[in-house]
Order: sequence, then structure tokens, then C-alpha cells
Amino acid sequence: MELAGRVYDVVTESTNLHDKIRDYVPPKSSPEHLYWRRALRMAALCHDIGHLPFSHAAEDLLPSGWDHERITVDLIRSPDMQEIWADMTPPLRTEDVVKLAVGPKKIKDADFSDWETILSEIIVGDAFGVDRMDYLLRDSYHAGVTYGTFDRYRLIDTLRILPREDLGSSEPVLGLEEGGLHSAEALILARYFMYQQVYFHPVRLIYDIHLKDFLKSWLPGGCFSIDMSDHLKMTDVQVTAAILDASSNPELPGHDFASHIVDRTHFKLLYGRNAIDQRRNLEAAKAVSKAACERYGQEKIRSHSYTQKEGSPDFPVLKRDSRIVSSLNESEALNRIPVAVIDFVFVDRAAYGVASTWLKRNRDEIISKQEARGE
Repeated sequence: MELAGRVYDVVTESTNLHDKIRDYVPPKSSPEHLYWRRALRMAALCHDIGHLPFSHAAEDLLPSGWDHERITVDLIRSPDMQEIWADMTPPLRTEDVVKLAVGPKKIKDADFSDWETILSEIIVGDAFGVDRMDYLLRDSYHAGVTYGTFDRYRLIDTLRILPREDLGSSEPVLGLEEGGLHSAEALILARYFMYQQVYFHPVRLIYDIHLKDFLKSWLPGGCFSIDMSDHLKMTDVQVTAAILDASSNPELPGHDFASHIVDRTHFKLLYGRNAIDQRRNLEAAKAVSKAACERYGQEKIRSHSYTQKEGSPDFPVLKRDSRIVSSLNESEALNRIPVAVIDFVFVDRAAYGVASTWLKRNRDEIISKQEARGE
């Protein structure tokens, strides 16, 4: 919320407005300007209220068609929340908060004006969304690492609403002045390093997997409820207490998975994606996982694969000579940041010794066999 307010104040400052954008932005200190500032801050505050316990770790344990954004929308539209919006001075329109909180990608049946699209981009944008800025800074702080840090003050001070002249379009989007490009590069690099060093750390990931296995056993029907009152009651505290109970009672569902978490007896990393094997077989990890399951049983093997959905974002950059260019044409660094990809295969630690010896002896054959079959 605080970052969203900062960005709004910078990009709507009259001296920061591009001539082709002025008509989109309400005059400073006008009732409309103040209304949208409050709507944006409230949307930023409520952006993640639909998150499940332990955030993204078990989001796929929702019924088909549901995600945390859809729950967020239902909560913002709930009668209790509508009372809050109505009691504000001036009152906020519920649908304005909804649109800005989750953006057009998550509400496909809603009509967004160019102004509403810009405001939602301040929160959820791929390049400069304050949600991304916030979680990188907060996660790096609480994890005790510096990978996620960047100069947010310099970056925000140089943000601008710009037309996409480099694409021959007058559509307004969030970009920045040339002087902020290095800060933007630092943000994108921070995200890459946080994914590679923290979010994709194999020990962190295996605890996500153990948590998910426990929840599948513990939750009714193996998935979270989408009833709003149930959602609000289900917190990290309830799940943690259930894990602790199950870890000490073999009769309770999910006992084995809970024990892995509480006793820190997590499955160990058997195989990780590497360039040598990738040159021979792009699905080397899948081949290892399949062979390991056949030899040791599926209950002793877990795997995790992820490919980042997008690379470096393309945004407009306002140069000092007033030209507007593509960030990917202007920044060599952004073009060189790789897409984050991981493939891990884990094995029950009781079988780790024999499994790692088996894999060393048979790795080439396993990968070559699968390659020859075209699997």
C-alpha cells in the first residue's frame, strides 16, 4: 500500500507527465485524483487477502478454476467489505477496488479503461508492480539474504506513464526515464537471483512438497474450501497445529508427511537439472524420476519442475533526448538475464545412500534410454 501510494504520487505529478498522457491523468488535488489514490491504496492493501495458509505453497489444492486472486475478488465484494467501502469519504466503488487489486488478466469479463489498466499495473504489473517490489524486499529481509535488494527509491522516482511510441502506439503504460534503467535492471536481477537462490532452493522446495502431501491427507476431500468464512478461519496457525498433532500420532491422517516437517527428515535431493545432461536429453530429470519411481516406488520419490513464464519485461524508456524506446533494445543486461528453470528429483532419506549410488552407476544409461525412446 505504501509503495503504491509513492508510485501514484510520482507518476501523476504534473511535471512528470508526458504531453501525450496528460489527458488520461486526473488533475492533481481534484476529487477524482484523490479518489483514485485512495482506491489504489485500498486495492494494494487487499491484493493478497485471498492467499491460503503458507501462501503459494499449496495453491493448486483449490477446486478447479479457483486461485487466490478469485478468492481476493470474492472477499472484496463481500457484504462486510462493501460496508467499509461505503463508509469511506468519499465512498469507494467496490468494482474499482476489485479491478485495481487483481488486474485485467484475472478479471477477463470486466471492461478496463486505459486509466484503470495503468493503476492496476502499479500493483500487479510484470515490470514495476509494487507487489513484486514488496515481496522481493520483504523476503530477502526475512530470509537474511541480499539477493532481493535494489534501489526502490531511485526506481520509483523515475517511473513514468508513457505511450508505446516504440511500437507505434499511444496506449499508456508504465515505463521510466532513462536515468532509472539501472535500478530497473537491478529489480529484474534481484527477482532472478531470489528465484534461483531462495525460492528454488531444493530444501525449501521439498518442504513445500511435504506440506502439500500433508494437506492432501488432512483437508476434507484433499483440497481447501472456497467458502469465505472457512477461508478466513484457515490460517498458518491451524495448519501448523495440525502438523504438530499428526507428527506425534500415527493414527492421524498425514502422519508421515507431518513427521518429515517436524522432525526435519525431509527427502534429499537425488538429481538436479544440469547443462551436461540437458545437452543429451532435455527431459533428463523426467527420465531420472521415472526410473527412480520404478526402482524404489512412487511413495519414496518426489519431483518438482518449473519454468519461469516470462523473461525480462519490455517497457518504454524515455531517453534524455525525448525519444521513447524499448527497454530490451536499450538494455543489454535485460536481454542477458536468463529465464529461471529448475528440475529436481528427491528421494526418501532412508533410501538416499543406495539411490545415489544407483544413479551414479546408471545415469548415462537412464538418460540415453529415454532419449532413444523419444520420451
